[in-house]
Amino acid sequence: MPIIFEPQWKSYIAMTNEPMFTPKQCQMVIEKGRSLKPRKALVGAGIHGGKADTKKRVTTISWIPFKEMPEMYKQIEDQMLKVNGNHFGFEGMGVTELAQFTEYPKGGFYDWHMDSDTNFEHQPTVRKISMTLLLSDPSDFKGGELEFMDKGKKINDLKRGQAIFFASFLRHRVAPVKKGVRHSLVMWFGGPPLR
Repeated sequence: MPIIFEPQWKSYIAMTNEPMFTPKQCQMVIEKGRSLKPRKALVGAGIHGGKADTKKRVTTISWIPFKEMPEMYKQIEDQMLKVNGNHFGFEGMGVTELAQFTEYPKGGFYDWHMDSDTNFEHQPTVRKISMTLLLSDPSDFKGGELEFMDKGKKINDLKRGQAIFFASFLRHRVAPVKKGVRHSLVMWFGGPPLR
């Protein structure tokens, strides 16, 4: 039986070299996110529900409709397609879900989790790539690092407007915010089922 390896160019964590959004664009997204109905973030049951669990997640979220920020969605999708071509190589990728504006207050966090559910009854949408884009100025908060369990990697040097893309099946967390408020924009991208 032949041994098959993934191509050497592939990786499952990729950060943009420079910020995707200007500080002005970041502020516009924060203002839009705050103007929409905030809700406590839930855990479990994929995209179809879940429950509040302050031992696993403390943050508020809102969902940004496509029609309210179409230029933002286009800019992010274009960048995702470039990143996918250079790092992931997944088939038929596109924007499949609304962007989630997240606000982590002091003490806010999200414990270890994956963005793709292993119970496909919970999540029929195929999530392959996740993205976190930092909207806050890093000097506005302390803590709140994005960490990856599988790679033992901690991302604590994102610039305002910079994004990190990663495979949705990687276990990750947002460490507790120690001071200030951390705002981010989270998105998921999908395509045909992995095979």
